[in-house]
Amino acid sequence: MVAINAFVIGIAISIVIYILIGGLAGRLVDDMADYYVAGRNAPTLLIVGTLVASFLSTVAFLGEMGFVYDGYGYLLLIMLPLNTAGYVIGSYFFGRYVYQMKPLTMPEYFGTRFNSTRVRVVAGVTLILGLSVYLVAVTQGLALLLGDIAEIRYGVSLFIIMIAYLSFTFYSGSQGVIITDTVMFLLFVGAAVIGGPLLIMAAGGWPDVIYQLAETSPDMVTWHGLMGEGDYMGGPIASLIWAMVIGCVYGIVVGISPWQTSRYIMAKDEHVILRSGLFSMGVILLLYLVLVLSVPSARLLNPDISPSEIVFVWASQNALPLGVGVVVVSGILAAGLSSCSTFLSLIGFSLNRDLAEVSNIDHLEGYTEDDYLRLSRLLMIAVALVVFAITFFQPPAVMWIGYFAAILFAASWGPIGFISIYSDRVTESGAFWGMSVGFITVIVVKGIERFGGVTVPVYLHAAIIGFVLSTLTIIVMSFITEPSEEAIKQRREMVASVSSYDKGKIKRTLGYTKYLAVMGATVAGILYVFWYRPFADAMGLSGMNGNITLVIYYGAVPIAFAALSYWLISRWKASPERTPDVTSTEQPNQAE
Repeated sequence: MVAINAFVIGIAISIVIYILIGGLAGRLVDDMADYYVAGRNAPTLLIVGTLVASFLSTVAFLGEMGFVYDGYGYLLLIMLPLNTAGYVIGSYFFGRYVYQMKPLTMPEYFGTRFNSTRVRVVAGVTLILGLSVYLVAVTQGLALLLGDIAEIRYGVSLFIIMIAYLSFTFYSGSQGVIITDTVMFLLFVGAAVIGGPLLIMAAGGWPDVIYQLAETSPDMVTWHGLMGEGDYMGGPIASLIWAMVIGCVYGIVVGISPWQTSRYIMAKDEHVILRSGLFSMGVILLLYLVLVLSVPSARLLNPDISPSEIVFVWASQNALPLGVGVVVVSGILAAGLSSCSTFLSLIGFSLNRDLAEVSNIDHLEGYTEDDYLRLSRLLMIAVALVVFAITFFQPPAVMWIGYFAAILFAASWGPIGFISIYSDRVTESGAFWGMSVGFITVIVVKGIERFGGVTVPVYLHAAIIGFVLSTLTIIVMSFITEPSEEAIKQRREMVASVSSYDKGKIKRTLGYTKYLAVMGATVAGILYVFWYRPFADAMGLSGMNGNITLVIYYGAVPIAFAALSYWLISRWKASPERTPDVTSTEQPNQAE
């Protein structure tokens, strides 16, 4: 029997709303461009909404919040500026160029760029496999959440979740995904911003919470996290190295991964892409700061929450006012559903567009756009059923499965993604083998760690090994083969097509760089006032130390990227004939 309570009712209402939105959005789908890329007409708000919603999922609200409850919250704050820098780097140095080719999927971009069917297919295969793993992780988290709230069996909650995200995704495609993503984004950001401070108040209020934690569990609120008994990170230096390495790896993931960069090809123009990248970095830094500052409070209310991944759910049910708790739980659900809808749509699109169409051209000859749309929807249903079967038998490991899926793209797509923009010399063979080697390397290294009992140092992380081997493969294969003239032409036309020189648009985009700088100063100020100052008073800290260094670092990184973006974009007004970030002697009149 389902336990009917306010939380179940809130979840049911939110799911019905998403289904209604998906149904209405589906009426806007007239052709393949509408279904795959929302007609390439999305404004900044919708792109930010879907970017952030795709970034945050049950991996964040369940897996990573469990990591915070375990005692390592401030390691996330070391990771995040490097993670989110990928938005600025990816939008400026990758996304706005890919946009020029008008692909319907990201594998189609790679296939067109290198004039190669096999490059497109290998990109499609890596996307489908990698995102399927990620979809399993997020679906697991949602099923655990619903099962706990509604007191139903895992299999039943899993089926409900699958039907939920399938119902508002398969009919409307990207039109529905970006709208529901934005609604969900507003919901879970509001839930975190409201629920976080109330959780602190329930545990004794600020600054008493910091004083209590400093007295009973000082490592919980120290930059390096839990030490001694129960520590599974290996000490301060190992923890720092881990956070920096994973931060850089995820920066690549955010800059190049299909669930992020596919949002850019839905944008209205290149300036929307740049603004979205800048805005998303600031929003996520603020959101995670609220979560990391508030979740440790739950340790004071209940030090025995198990599994730790349900800490935010427990707090919603036991520590927050009922109405706020319902909103928070609905927000967590929204974060997961948004990612599921994104992953499912991308997998379905790529199965149809990059594998079925490419591999069965003769069989599909004569298909109309309606036929292709119908095939895409059927493939989504098939994917959802397969994911259901896998998720039912796979033991839950929300955070670590999600991390594994993400690093697959850092190694396989990272090197070739950026090189494809900035080099004429890279060849089709380099792209094909580089992407393949990076993907396979991560699987092999992780397999050795998992089944071979081998512990790999963090500086030899699977993503780093994969990234290096992929890059070397691209260089070697491009050295022994020649790029086709068509591939060179595609790159030069892509770069020459970037047309950002509209004074009004430039002025608005420069305003977003100022926003990011202000946000950097704001998050540093919040971290200093609400964390460092009371903790330093309780522990008698003074002078430079690891905690104050974290405060400075957390604000300095977004400010630095804001300044870099301002400098790069402001040059467009002074020299519209130059492209200082793209070197090509053969194409001197490329436009930025």
